[in-house]
Amino acid sequence: MTTVAIVEDNLRIRQSLQEWVDSEPDYRCICACGDAETAMKEVPKLKPDVVLMDIQLPGESGIACTARLKSMMPTLQVIVVTVYRDRDLLFQALKAGACGYLLKRSSPEELIRAISEVRSGGAPMTGEIARMVVETFQKPTTGSSTTAELSSREMEILDLVAKGLTNKEIGQKLDICYDTVRAHLRRIYEKLHVRCRTEAVMKYSQNLQ
Repeated sequence: MTTVAIVEDNLRIRQSLQEWVDSEPDYRCICACGDAETAMKEVPKLKPDVVLMDIQLPGESGIACTARLKSMMPTLQVIVVTVYRDRDLLFQALKAGACGYLLKRSSPEELIRAISEVRSGGAPMTGEIARMVVETFQKPTTGSSTTAELSSREMEILDLVAKGLTNKEIGQKLDICYDTVRAHLRRIYEKLHVRCRTEAVMKYSQNLQ
């Protein structure tokens, strides 16, 4: 059972997200909060697997709330669900610890698929979002693990991830099975000391020169 918390101030949207999650047999919404203050009380107590986080909240923003939750619960997976397709907000959300960025116009199927992808070690990230990440992070980080530690196959896979390809698409392109792609990604995450697909692309872009 995958447990989900929702942080969304719009009651109608919050109820819709909860209905979408609860309609799936292996997913359950255990917490639906209308603001960051409530989320900070409930999420650490209930310990959901995934949080669906709005950006624009009354009082503290969803980005600030994400950063605080991640500092308390480093393994918590946060997917930002927003109406904004904004480079600066994307940058801030990723820096705060979000591992996915989903638009509110997404379908119920896309939402559940995004949660499943985060749970399997990936992140929902369209080709457009991947390009925005690559364009934003240009300067290498001194002293951090670099892509030089990766094998040629791992670099090939990471390059395709940065171009926005899904695991299935990568497998088809390289003529390898889905599970092999996932195994390569796990090793990439370990070598780069990152937790998800989005952070791996960030590290990849930092080392592009």
